[in-house]
Amino acid sequence: MTDQQSIPVAEEPVREPQNKTAEKSGRAGRNLPAAIAVGVALGASLIAVLIFVPKVWVAVVAVAMAVATHEVVRRLRESGFSIPVIPLLVGGQAMIWLTWPFGTTGALGAFGGTVVVCMIWRLVSGGLSTAPQNYLRDMATTVFLAAWVPLFGSFGALLIYPEDGAGRVFCLMLGVVASDVGGYTAGVLFGKHPMAPAISPKKSWEGLGGSLVLGIVVSSLAVSFLTDNPWWVGVPLGVMLVITGTLGDLVESQVKRDLGIKDMGTLLPGHGGLMDRLDSVLPSAVATWIVLTLLA
Repeated sequence: MTDQQSIPVAEEPVREPQNKTAEKSGRAGRNLPAAIAVGVALGASLIAVLIFVPKVWVAVVAVAMAVATHEVVRRLRESGFSIPVIPLLVGGQAMIWLTWPFGTTGALGAFGGTVVVCMIWRLVSGGLSTAPQNYLRDMATTVFLAAWVPLFGSFGALLIYPEDGAGRVFCLMLGVVASDVGGYTAGVLFGKHPMAPAISPKKSWEGLGGSLVLGIVVSSLAVSFLTDNPWWVGVPLGVMLVITGTLGDLVESQVKRDLGIKDMGTLLPGHGGLMDRLDSVLPSAVATWIVLTLLA
C-alpha cells in the first residue's frame, strides 16, 4: 500500500488578482488614483484657462462637445442606430461658435438648422429609391442627442461673455463639484433609502440632502465672491444645480442601461469617456445660465 506522504501533492497556486487595478478601485469599481490624477489635471487646466485666457473657454467647450457627441454616436451605432454624424458634428460646432456674435439666437438657430439637415441626411442616406428603415427612431434619437450635448453645451459657452463671465463658469463648476461631493459623502455616511434603484442603485435620498446642503452653501459663496450678484442668488442656483446635476446623471445612466454599456468611452482613465464626466455638467450649464441671467 502506497504511503500517502510519498504521493506528491500539487500546491494550490497563488492566484494574482484578475484586475490589478481593482485593489486601487473605490466603491464605484474605478481606478481611484488614475481618476484623481485626471480630475486634478483637468481642473487645473480649466482654472488656468478661465483666469488667463477666458475667451479660450469657448474653444474648450467646442472641442469637448465634439468629442462627447462622437462618443455617444459611436455607442449608438454599435447598438444598431443610424445617426447622421457629419451634420450633427458640424451643427454642434455651429451651436457653440455662433454664440460669440449672436448669443442665444445663434445657438438656437444653429440647433434648428442642424435638425433640418439631419432629417434630410437620414432620409436620403440610402438613396431616394430606397425607403429608410427605423427613420422615426433614428431621428428622435438624433434630435435628443443634438439637444443633450451641443445645445446644452452652448449655454456653457454663453456664460463666459459677460464681464464676470469667468466667475459665472466657476459658479457652474464649483456648484456641480459641491453637489457631487456632498451627495457622495452623505450617501456613504447616511445613505439607506435608494432614490432610483432601478436606474442608479447607489443614489440615495440622504445623498440628495447632502448635495443640497453643500451645493447651496458653495453656490452662495461663489456667487458672492466671483460674480456681480448678491449672495442670495446662490440659493436658487444651488438648488437648480443639484436638481439638474442629479437628473443629468440619472438620464445618462438610463441611456447606458438601454444600450447595455458601463461607460460611453475610455478617453479618461478612471472616469470612462468624456461624456461620463459631462452628464451632470451639461444640464447644469443650462440651469446656471438661466438663473444668473434672470436674477442678474
